[in-house]
Amino acid sequence: MNIPETGVARIVVIGGGFAGISFIKKLQKEKIQIVLFDKHNYHTFQPLLYQVSTAGLEPDSIAYPLRKIFRENRDFHFRMAEVEQIDAVNNSILTSIGSLNYDYLVIATGTRTNFFGNENIAENSMPMKTVPQALNIRSLMLQNIEKADITTDKRERKRLLNFVIAGAGPTGVELAGALAEFRKGILENDYPELEEEEMNVHLIEGLERVLPPMSKKASEKAQKFLEKLGVQIHLKTFISDYDGKTVTTKDGKKFETATFIWAAGVTGALVNGIDGQALVEKANRYRVDRYNRVQGFENIYALGDIALMESEEYPKGHPQVAQPAIQQGKQLGKNFRKMLRDEEMEPFEYFDKGTMATVGRNKAVVDLGKLHFGGAIAWFLWMFVHLWFLVGFRNRVVTFFNWTYSYINYDRAARLIIRPFKKN
Repeated sequence: MNIPETGVARIVVIGGGFAGISFIKKLQKEKIQIVLFDKHNYHTFQPLLYQVSTAGLEPDSIAYPLRKIFRENRDFHFRMAEVEQIDAVNNSILTSIGSLNYDYLVIATGTRTNFFGNENIAENSMPMKTVPQALNIRSLMLQNIEKADITTDKRERKRLLNFVIAGAGPTGVELAGALAEFRKGILENDYPELEEEEMNVHLIEGLERVLPPMSKKASEKAQKFLEKLGVQIHLKTFISDYDGKTVTTKDGKKFETATFIWAAGVTGALVNGIDGQALVEKANRYRVDRYNRVQGFENIYALGDIALMESEEYPKGHPQVAQPAIQQGKQLGKNFRKMLRDEEMEPFEYFDKGTMATVGRNKAVVDLGKLHFGGAIAWFLWMFVHLWFLVGFRNRVVTFFNWTYSYINYDRAARLIIRPFKKN
């Protein structure tokens, strides 16, 4: 691998998500070499993936080139590759394009979809963790509506217009709300042969309420918003199978559907080579100390979703959302600067900035400490926060324009089947 030796410490970072880019940004002016590996050449703003999948935004509104983010770094190198193995003994990694030695290794690989060992669901459902997956959902959704518009088979039309979502966390709730608004704003105008009532959105959750990570008050408000939009909610319901045509639950319910979206769980995206006490197998996360150093290693660190930092307040680690990843990345970057100056590092302290989820137009819920509120104010706050954290001025402008246009016209401009989806 043609990474030049420059006589300074080499830090290898695996993953260009929130944690990885927050860490690297803090080291832009330091005399070190940083090598970033990612399977994609862009950073994805994952909280808005659901808007790509429901035709609200184009993918380039929520993605940003990794090389462009760090073009000001003195000694930064990016390689689009998959890291296959960590050799901690020899301080090296093996990737799909060769091997590379490191002085320090930072693992920020995030999570992947967890199907809980159900092979049928893994094969036939639609996950939504990446931009390509979101585009697949968009294409499949639009293709199925097009097919429903021309079929004369009533049962087949019902199956094509039945949208089933597994998991009522923020992703599932936001998807369900967006699909319900698509039905209300688009179906009547673009598909006069279809009745709005023919399109059904089902949200299935194994626990007793939607948005389980949020407050009970936020959950109740979100459920009312969803029901007002016409989303059919099924709580305390566990999915056992999906054969490509029918979703089956453990209590015997059946939903015939051509679009089954799986948003029911994630698990750590581990890299081979680190095991033993450092690996918490049940969570698929690396156990780290208060400085994000992987247990048992002096020069290997883990950040964000893949890191499990146990504390009295968070005995199972911090929540696998953007803010802990961003904050850990920033703190580790500051600590590396201190380490380079032989100064004492500072332990990580998580500042909970609250949790929020949007259900639809003028409908969102927010938890800020002991404050819980919903409605239009929460929705505008949700928009502001998400615009603020988008990477790149252009992305903020384009996203704001799209949201403004959709708000005024009740429209979704990205209803294009650019790349038709076909199951293997």
